[in-house]
Amino acid sequence: MSEALNCKMPAIFFGHGSPGNVLEDNIATKLWQQLGENLARPKGIICISAHWYTNELAITAMDNPKTIHDFGGFPQAMFDIQYPAPGNPELATRLTQILADEGATLDKTWGLDHGTWCVLKKVFPKADVPIVQLSMDARQNAAYHFRVGQKIANLRNEGYWIIGSGNIVHNLGVMDWQQRNMAYEWATRFGDYIRDAVKDNLPNKVINFLEFGKDATKSVPHPDHFLPILYVLGARLPDDKVTIETNFVEYGSLDMTSIILC
Repeated sequence: MSEALNCKMPAIFFGHGSPGNVLEDNIATKLWQQLGENLARPKGIICISAHWYTNELAITAMDNPKTIHDFGGFPQAMFDIQYPAPGNPELATRLTQILADEGATLDKTWGLDHGTWCVLKKVFPKADVPIVQLSMDARQNAAYHFRVGQKIANLRNEGYWIIGSGNIVHNLGVMDWQQRNMAYEWATRFGDYIRDAVKDNLPNKVINFLEFGKDATKSVPHPDHFLPILYVLGARLPDDKVTIETNFVEYGSLDMTSIILC
Protein backbone atom coordinates (compact mmCIF):
# COMPACT_ATOMS: atom_id res chain seq x y z
CA MET A 1 0.00 0.00 0.00
CA SER A 2 1.12 3.52 -0.71
CA GLU A 3 0.40 4.54 2.90
CA ALA A 4 -0.79 2.99 6.12
CA LEU A 5 -4.54 2.99 6.67
CA ASN A 6 -6.02 3.90 10.02
CA CYS A 7 -9.72 3.23 9.87
CA LYS A 8 -12.71 1.28 11.10
CA MET A 9 -13.61 -2.11 9.73
CA PRO A 10 -13.26 -1.91 5.94
CA ALA A 11 -15.18 -3.06 2.92
CA ILE A 12 -12.68 -4.44 0.41
CA PHE A 13 -12.91 -5.65 -3.15
CA PHE A 14 -10.04 -8.01 -3.96
CA GLY A 15 -8.97 -8.52 -7.55
CA HIS A 16 -8.02 -12.13 -6.90
CA GLY A 17 -6.79 -13.19 -10.33
CA SER A 18 -5.41 -16.68 -10.79
CA PRO A 19 -5.74 -19.16 -7.91
CA GLY A 20 -2.00 -19.70 -8.36
CA ASN A 21 -1.38 -16.37 -6.63
CA VAL A 22 -1.65 -18.23 -3.34
CA LEU A 23 1.71 -19.85 -4.11
CA GLU A 24 3.36 -16.58 -5.18
CA ASP A 25 4.89 -13.54 -3.53
CA ASN A 26 3.94 -10.74 -5.94
CA ILE A 27 2.59 -7.20 -5.94
CA ALA A 28 -1.00 -8.29 -5.36
CA THR A 29 -0.28 -10.84 -2.66
CA LYS A 30 2.00 -8.40 -0.85
CA LEU A 31 -0.93 -5.97 -0.71
CA TRP A 32 -3.19 -8.66 0.73
CA GLN A 33 -0.62 -9.44 3.39
CA GLN A 34 -0.22 -5.75 4.27
CA LEU A 35 -3.97 -5.34 4.70
CA GLY A 36 -3.98 -8.11 7.28
CA GLU A 37 -1.07 -6.51 9.09
CA ASN A 38 -2.18 -2.87 8.95
CA LEU A 39 -5.95 -2.85 9.26
CA ALA A 40 -7.95 -3.42 12.43
CA ARG A 41 -8.45 -7.11 13.11
CA PRO A 42 -12.11 -8.09 12.64
CA LYS A 43 -14.15 -10.40 14.81
CA GLY A 44 -15.36 -11.98 11.58
CA ILE A 45 -15.46 -11.66 7.79
CA ILE A 46 -18.44 -11.67 5.44
CA CYS A 47 -17.23 -12.69 2.00
CA ILE A 48 -18.88 -12.64 -1.40
CA SER A 49 -16.85 -14.70 -3.87
CA ALA A 50 -17.12 -14.92 -7.64
CA HIS A 51 -17.10 -18.68 -7.27
CA TRP A 52 -20.39 -19.10 -5.46
CA TYR A 53 -22.81 -17.99 -8.15
CA THR A 54 -26.04 -19.94 -7.89
CA ASN A 55 -29.82 -19.60 -7.99
CA GLU A 56 -30.30 -18.46 -4.41
CA LEU A 57 -28.94 -16.19 -1.71
CA ALA A 58 -27.38 -18.71 0.64
CA ILE A 59 -25.19 -18.14 3.69
CA THR A 60 -22.68 -20.65 5.05
CA ALA A 61 -23.77 -21.70 8.53
CA MET A 62 -21.37 -24.44 9.61
CA ASP A 63 -18.89 -24.36 12.48
CA ASN A 64 -15.99 -25.59 10.35
CA PRO A 65 -16.38 -24.80 6.63
CA LYS A 66 -14.39 -27.05 4.31
CA THR A 67 -11.69 -25.79 1.96
CA ILE A 68 -13.01 -26.14 -1.59
CA HIS A 69 -10.45 -26.77 -4.36
CA ASP A 70 -12.65 -25.60 -7.22
CA PHE A 71 -10.05 -25.40 -9.99
CA GLY A 72 -8.02 -27.63 -12.27
CA GLY A 73 -4.65 -27.75 -13.98
CA PHE A 74 -2.64 -26.45 -11.04
CA PRO A 75 0.21 -28.10 -9.11
CA GLN A 76 -0.61 -30.64 -6.43
CA ALA A 77 0.58 -28.10 -3.87
CA MET A 78 -2.59 -26.12 -4.57
CA PHE A 79 -4.79 -29.09 -3.74
CA ASP A 80 -2.82 -29.83 -0.60
CA ILE A 81 -3.59 -26.42 0.91
CA GLN A 82 -6.18 -26.31 3.66
CA TYR A 83 -7.58 -23.13 5.17
CA PRO A 84 -9.31 -24.26 8.37
CA ALA A 85 -10.84 -20.94 9.40
CA PRO A 86 -13.88 -21.31 11.65
CA GLY A 87 -17.37 -20.43 10.55
CA ASN A 88 -19.87 -18.34 12.49
CA PRO A 89 -23.36 -19.87 12.56
CA GLU A 90 -24.64 -17.09 14.84
CA LEU A 91 -23.60 -14.43 12.32
CA ALA A 92 -25.08 -16.51 9.49
CA THR A 93 -28.43 -16.65 11.29
CA ARG A 94 -28.35 -12.91 11.85
CA LEU A 95 -27.60 -12.33 8.17
CA THR A 96 -30.63 -14.40 7.16
CA GLN A 97 -32.74 -12.14 9.38
CA ILE A 98 -31.26 -8.96 7.91
CA LEU A 99 -31.72 -10.33 4.40
CA ALA A 100 -35.04 -12.09 4.92
CA ASP A 101 -36.77 -9.89 2.33
CA GLU A 102 -34.10 -10.92 -0.20
CA GLY A 103 -34.83 -14.61 0.29
CA ALA A 104 -31.71 -15.55 2.28
CA THR A 105 -31.35 -19.14 3.51
CA LEU A 106 -28.78 -21.01 5.61
CA ASP A 107 -26.40 -23.43 3.89
CA LYS A 108 -24.37 -26.26 5.43
CA THR A 109 -22.97 -27.83 2.25
CA TRP A 110 -20.67 -25.22 0.67
CA GLY A 111 -17.57 -24.00 2.49
CA LEU A 112 -14.74 -21.66 1.51
CA ASP A 113 -14.09 -21.62 -2.24
CA HIS A 114 -10.82 -20.43 -3.76
CA GLY A 115 -12.11 -16.90 -4.27
CA THR A 116 -12.13 -16.68 -0.49
CA TRP A 117 -9.28 -18.78 0.84
CA CYS A 118 -6.67 -18.02 -1.84
CA VAL A 119 -6.89 -14.37 -0.79
CA LEU A 120 -7.42 -14.77 2.95
CA LYS A 121 -4.54 -17.21 3.29
CA LYS A 122 -2.35 -14.19 2.55
CA VAL A 123 -4.38 -11.75 4.66
CA PHE A 124 -4.75 -13.96 7.74
CA PRO A 125 -2.36 -16.89 7.25
CA LYS A 126 -3.20 -18.43 10.63
CA ALA A 127 -6.82 -18.98 9.48
CA ASP A 128 -8.02 -17.74 12.86
CA VAL A 129 -10.71 -15.23 11.82
CA PRO A 130 -14.27 -16.62 11.44
CA ILE A 131 -15.66 -16.45 7.91
CA VAL A 132 -19.17 -16.53 6.49
CA GLN A 133 -19.73 -16.67 2.73
CA LEU A 134 -22.75 -15.27 0.90
CA SER A 135 -23.71 -16.70 -2.46
CA MET A 136 -24.74 -14.50 -5.36
CA ASP A 137 -28.23 -15.13 -6.69
CA ALA A 138 -27.80 -15.47 -10.47
CA ARG A 139 -31.51 -14.83 -11.05
CA GLN A 140 -31.25 -11.23 -9.86
CA ASN A 141 -30.22 -8.01 -11.57
CA ALA A 142 -27.20 -5.89 -10.68
CA ALA A 143 -29.22 -3.51 -8.49
CA TYR A 144 -30.18 -6.45 -6.27
CA HIS A 145 -26.55 -7.29 -5.50
CA PHE A 146 -25.84 -3.66 -4.61
CA ARG A 147 -28.91 -3.60 -2.34
CA VAL A 148 -27.73 -6.67 -0.43
CA GLY A 149 -24.46 -4.85 0.23
CA GLN A 150 -26.38 -1.84 1.54
CA LYS A 151 -28.38 -3.99 3.94
CA ILE A 152 -25.31 -5.53 5.54
CA ALA A 153 -23.18 -2.36 5.61
CA ASN A 154 -23.82 -1.58 9.28
CA LEU A 155 -22.18 -4.83 10.33
CA ARG A 156 -18.90 -3.05 9.65
CA ASN A 157 -19.65 -0.88 12.69
CA GLU A 158 -20.00 -4.05 14.77
CA GLY A 159 -16.52 -5.36 14.03
CA TYR A 160 -16.88 -7.22 10.73
CA TRP A 161 -15.04 -6.89 7.45
CA ILE A 162 -17.14 -7.13 4.28
CA ILE A 163 -15.14 -8.35 1.31
CA GLY A 164 -15.84 -9.17 -2.31
CA SER A 165 -13.48 -11.33 -4.35
CA GLY A 166 -13.51 -11.23 -8.14
CA ASN A 167 -12.07 -9.11 -10.95
CA ILE A 168 -13.25 -5.91 -12.65
CA VAL A 169 -12.12 -7.39 -15.97
CA HIS A 170 -12.22 -11.18 -16.30
CA ASN A 171 -12.26 -12.63 -19.82
CA LEU A 172 -10.49 -16.00 -19.83
CA GLY A 173 -11.38 -16.66 -23.44
CA VAL A 174 -9.01 -14.02 -24.82
CA MET A 175 -6.24 -14.13 -22.23
CA ASP A 176 -2.70 -14.36 -23.58
CA TRP A 177 -0.96 -16.68 -21.14
CA GLN A 178 2.41 -15.90 -22.72
CA GLN A 179 2.24 -12.21 -21.77
CA ARG A 180 1.58 -11.69 -18.08
CA ASN A 181 2.38 -7.97 -18.11
CA MET A 182 0.04 -6.97 -20.93
CA ALA A 183 -3.33 -5.23 -21.11
CA TYR A 184 -5.77 -4.95 -24.00
CA GLU A 185 -6.82 -1.35 -24.60
CA TRP A 186 -10.48 -2.15 -24.04
CA ALA A 187 -9.66 -3.77 -20.68
CA THR A 188 -7.78 -0.65 -19.57
CA ARG A 189 -10.59 1.65 -20.69
CA PHE A 190 -13.24 -0.33 -18.82
CA GLY A 191 -11.10 -0.62 -15.70
CA ASP A 192 -10.55 3.13 -15.72
CA TYR A 193 -14.29 3.71 -16.12
CA ILE A 194 -15.09 1.58 -13.08
CA ARG A 195 -12.28 3.00 -10.95
CA ASP A 196 -13.38 6.55 -11.76
CA ALA A 197 -16.97 5.72 -10.84
CA VAL A 198 -15.82 4.32 -7.49
CA LYS A 199 -13.59 7.31 -6.74
CA ASP A 200 -16.42 9.71 -7.64
CA ASN A 201 -18.95 7.70 -5.58
CA LEU A 202 -21.21 7.07 -8.57
CA PRO A 203 -22.40 3.51 -7.93
CA ASN A 204 -25.10 3.68 -10.60
CA LYS A 205 -22.36 3.72 -13.22
CA VAL A 206 -21.06 0.45 -11.80
CA ILE A 207 -24.55 -1.07 -11.48
CA ASN A 208 -25.28 -0.12 -15.09
CA PHE A 209 -21.82 -1.08 -16.34
CA LEU A 210 -23.14 -2.51 -19.61
CA GLU A 211 -24.00 1.03 -20.70
CA PHE A 212 -20.27 1.46 -21.34
CA GLY A 213 -20.79 -0.61 -24.49
CA LYS A 214 -18.46 -3.04 -26.23
CA ASP A 215 -15.61 -2.52 -23.76
CA ALA A 216 -17.96 -3.63 -20.98
CA THR A 217 -19.19 -6.75 -22.75
CA LYS A 218 -15.62 -7.78 -23.57
CA SER A 219 -14.49 -7.12 -20.02
CA VAL A 220 -17.46 -8.85 -18.37
CA PRO A 221 -18.56 -11.70 -20.64
CA HIS A 222 -20.03 -13.42 -17.55
CA PRO A 223 -21.13 -11.51 -14.44
CA ASP A 224 -19.75 -13.78 -11.72
CA HIS A 225 -16.38 -12.07 -11.23
CA PHE A 226 -17.75 -8.55 -11.58
CA LEU A 227 -20.73 -8.69 -9.23
CA PRO A 228 -18.77 -8.93 -5.95
CA ILE A 229 -17.73 -5.29 -6.36
CA LEU A 230 -21.39 -4.27 -6.09
CA TYR A 231 -21.70 -5.76 -2.60
CA VAL A 232 -18.62 -3.83 -1.51
CA LEU A 233 -19.91 -0.57 -2.99
CA GLY A 234 -23.28 -1.20 -1.37
CA ALA A 235 -21.48 -1.56 1.97
CA ARG A 236 -19.84 1.85 1.58
CA LEU A 237 -20.36 4.14 4.60
CA PRO A 238 -20.72 7.94 4.34
CA ASP A 239 -17.28 8.81 5.71
CA ASP A 240 -15.34 6.15 3.81
CA LYS A 241 -12.20 7.08 1.94
CA VAL A 242 -11.30 5.17 -1.20
CA THR A 243 -7.93 3.54 -1.72
CA ILE A 244 -7.24 1.83 -5.04
CA GLU A 245 -4.29 -0.53 -5.25
CA THR A 246 -2.68 -3.00 -7.68
CA ASN A 247 -4.17 -1.17 -10.63
CA PHE A 248 -2.85 -3.35 -13.43
CA VAL A 249 -3.99 -5.99 -15.90
CA GLU A 250 -2.42 -9.41 -16.41
CA TYR A 251 -2.49 -11.62 -19.51
CA GLY A 252 -4.43 -8.95 -21.42
CA SER A 253 -7.81 -9.32 -19.76
CA LEU A 254 -7.46 -10.00 -16.03
CA ASP A 255 -7.68 -6.80 -13.97
CA MET A 256 -6.02 -7.14 -10.57
CA THR A 257 -7.38 -3.92 -9.02
CA SER A 258 -8.24 -4.02 -5.32
CA ILE A 259 -10.41 -1.33 -3.71
CA ILE A 260 -10.37 -0.52 0.01
CA LEU A 261 -13.19 1.51 1.56
CA CYS A 262 -12.61 2.65 5.12
